Amino acid sequence: MLDVETIRRALGRPLRETGFAGLGTKQAGKVRDSYTTGDGRRYIVTTDRISAFDRVLGTLPLKGQLLQRASNFWFERTAAVAPNHVLAIPDPNVTVVRECRPLAVEMVVRAYLTGVTGTSIWTHYAQGRRVFCGHRLPDGLRKNEPLAAPMLTPSSKAGHGAHDVSMSRQELIEAGLVAPQDFDAAADMAMALFRFGQQHCAERGLILVDTKYEIGRDRKGTLRVIDEVHTPDSSRFWFAASYERRLSACLEPESFDKEFVRRHLAEQGFTGDGPVPAIPDEVRVEAVQRYAQAVEAITGRSFEPDLDDPLPRIARNLGLTP
Repeated sequence: MLDVETIRRALGRPLRETGFAGLGTKQAGKVRDSYTTGDGRRYIVTTDRISAFDRVLGTLPLKGQLLQRASNFWFERTAAVAPNHVLAIPDPNVTVVRECRPLAVEMVVRAYLTGVTGTSIWTHYAQGRRVFCGHRLPDGLRKNEPLAAPMLTPSSKAGHGAHDVSMSRQELIEAGLVAPQDFDAAADMAMALFRFGQQHCAERGLILVDTKYEIGRDRKGTLRVIDEVHTPDSSRFWFAASYERRLSACLEPESFDKEFVRRHLAEQGFTGDGPVPAIPDEVRVEAVQRYAQAVEAITGRSFEPDLDDPLPRIARNLGLTP
């Protein structure tokens, strides 16, 4: 288990931003900085930024290394389930991938009635609505209960500062955001990945509650899974051993994903609008411990962080001038 002292040592130099001028054209996302080279490759740098409620909230030390460790694990093990974009992993925070054009839709798969954000299925249900992304839901369900079967609840991909919008297949197609054949192929990939993830997590004593996938098309026209797979940022995980007991007691399930940070901010009255409250160091440290616990539980391996100053280390590993 990642100890508190190690995390505190990393607090002072998080990987907040990058600026590798010789690497290619930079694009900055909420969590990842990517550099296109013009030759069909892209360098993706997973930073320590944390996002929730469609906002960047600050940084968590070592989070980028933890996310990449999880994604590396899943990309390797799901390559036979769905093609992905990975070419090489030259650094704990960097992946070299095939250049892909993302579909304008996120494939969100949910197996439980839960969530705290405005786009969550539970928020929708608690407001009395019984159709979500084209799926009809029965009355009488409780928060955190399993759905009858995992369901695909896709969303549009919001621009910077905007919020994602959950939409049905028909709505996305009618809005011109995705072609029917692309949606259906991506949906098949998402559901196959989710089934694989559920089975693996069950073997590790975990519940894969929900997740999101991004799919892109490479230069040859092949659809590939991009971005990340089943990380504590893109997915919700619960402990299987305590789930039934806590559900019966009307307690929130034990989790080790970024839901911990979401709940902390929601308790401060922040759900996505207005200034982002500062996240105290003790919350950041506990959040990183939870990320590490998730990654170690998923992979079955202890996490040994690289505590070198990240920017010089990345430059060195990529053969760049610091």
